[in-house]
Amino acid sequence: MAQGETRAGLAALWMVGAIVSFSAMAIAGREAGLTLDTFEIMAYRSLVGVLIVLAVLTATGRWRQVRRQRLGVHLLRNIFHFTGQNLWFLAVTLIPLAQVFALEFTSPLWVIILSPLLLGEALTRRRMLAAAIGFAGILIVARPSPETLNIGLAAAASCAVFFALTAILTKRLTRHEHTASILFWLTTMQLAMGLIAAGWDGDMALPDASTLPWLVLIGIAGLTAHFCLTTALSLAPASVVVPVDFARLPAIAILGMVIYGEALDAWVLGGAAIICIANYLNIVARAPHGTPQS
Repeated sequence: MAQGETRAGLAALWMVGAIVSFSAMAIAGREAGLTLDTFEIMAYRSLVGVLIVLAVLTATGRWRQVRRQRLGVHLLRNIFHFTGQNLWFLAVTLIPLAQVFALEFTSPLWVIILSPLLLGEALTRRRMLAAAIGFAGILIVARPSPETLNIGLAAAASCAVFFALTAILTKRLTRHEHTASILFWLTTMQLAMGLIAAGWDGDMALPDASTLPWLVLIGIAGLTAHFCLTTALSLAPASVVVPVDFARLPAIAILGMVIYGEALDAWVLGGAAIICIANYLNIVARAPHGTPQS
């Protein structure tokens, strides 16, 4: 019991790191978006990521873990992630940060819908119920109408679908690939994609002294967020980790209010709470005999 409580406590601490990292990336993305487009942000973010991954692989001697047998799956995964991340950076510049995070939390619900098609997983009644509840939460967050629908909402909702596709292909890759290999191809492929997308018109803006620190922060936060989340899941079941991750929403809502004067929207927070409940039901539904597991 004591060991389990210790591991849960350590997982919670790692999740605090993930929450800080995701929040920092959102704020840095909004600030960088004042002078750079999303393709340029992704290119520079990936460059920072490449430098960090190369340094870590060299320092730890893990180059042997980088493989080339499944480059096609890596490429498809990174196209999905690149698209989703661009939409996410676009959304954080156009709508309240809390609304972006709330809609991003729907990604696991899209996994429910897409997994039977791409992974052959069963679509149980409980998982269907979780998806239905979650999508009710989406309607509350977005409150679609001619007056409320905009590019920012569409980008935030769409990025969740692409993140779900990324998660499904990541799950497939982790059956055979080390994390080092996944991160290496993630950063290098997306650097190439970013350079092509940002420079296709021959006009790629260079970061100035005020933008460069935000780009460095985006690159570091993007890696540390996923490292903290992965480490937390290795220490405790998803039923312990995921509810802590939901603290991202009130955290970013408060930061948005303090930094940008964004109102605390009761509809967004209420809808997000319903989405979080749906995600938790999905975790319980996936565990054998009703016991949540990672």
